[in-house]
Amino acid sequence: MGMPKQKMIDLLYELMKNSRRSDRQLAKAVGVSQPTITRMRKTLEKKGYIYGYTLVPALDKIGFEIMAFNFLSADVTEDFVKKMHEWNAKSHKVIFSSLGGGLNGKTMVITSIHRDFTDFSTFIHELKGSFTSEIKSIDSFLCSLKTDVIQHLSYMDLEKPQP
Repeated sequence: MGMPKQKMIDLLYELMKNSRRSDRQLAKAVGVSQPTITRMRKTLEKKGYIYGYTLVPALDKIGFEIMAFNFLSADVTEDFVKKMHEWNAKSHKVIFSSLGGGLNGKTMVITSIHRDFTDFSTFIHELKGSFTSEIKSIDSFLCSLKTDVIQHLSYMDLEKPQP
């Protein structure tokens, strides 16, 4: 799947700023007609450029205190990835996970959200228990969602690639 045309990218960035805007408002911002916006949006969705439309809540205001960045060293196999994907879907704590490399041999990161430290501790215990033979180590970096947040998650000012 190649990179979409510039107007498609412009639409994607306008949607990242505020996906609640009407197609009429988006058409004005992108410089095309309203029916074109509707077609472009459907194309972006069909080609997988848009995973979904999700708001970014104030997590601290709905009962979450901790965001955890969990770095794992694991034996990565197709079976492990499949099992991890299924586990993530059932946990309801994971907001992002990916294979990767760095940080002294870490091979995966899992970003998770927790009500409190007890909730986080239970999550890690369940993770280790579910993958006892595959996970060699886990190092976590915990962030308070109530204090010391420098910038909340946002795509509004994300740099746009140049054509």
